[in-house]
Amino acid sequence: MTFDFTTAEALRTAEALRPPEAAEAAGVAKAPGCGRTNALRIPASVESLEPVSAFVLGLGDRAGLTESSLYRLRLAADELATNIVMHGYRGEPGEITVDGGIDPDEVWVRFQDDAPAFDPRQGMRAPQLDVPLEERPIGGLGVFLAFTAVDTFEYELVAGRNVSTLVMRRPTAD
Repeated sequence: MTFDFTTAEALRTAEALRPPEAAEAAGVAKAPGCGRTNALRIPASVESLEPVSAFVLGLGDRAGLTESSLYRLRLAADELATNIVMHGYRGEPGEITVDGGIDPDEVWVRFQDDAPAFDPRQGMRAPQLDVPLEERPIGGLGVFLAFTAVDTFEYELVAGRNVSTLVMRRPTAD
């Protein structure tokens, strides 16, 4: 597991959407400190899901998210990370990069992986509340709950990498 410290602005550039080694080679600035965010590089395994949760909780806490917003952001991040591990890499070795940032009006978490291209919104469907649980098809409900829990979900395929970004608005000062 590796932590990188990079400015939120730099991470949102196209250069930062490359694999971590390419971002370093392109000169993405690295500097610890206030107003910065960190990146977590982990193996795509079930054992790595807990550090993802801790990363998201720490980021949301520093951003001052409400308890409800923090819960929903963690739910979406847990679902996305689990789907990358279980369905993206399908048990094969791989790596996930998770980074995030705190902007004046939002907090964001981005996942990057080299699993086969897949937009998690494909096949996402609203639950069939009028159908008994035992008659509903298995799967898809977690994705629906997760991505409707955040304020924004974005997916892009960048240079062959899956790039998914979760965004929650920060509370406004009264």
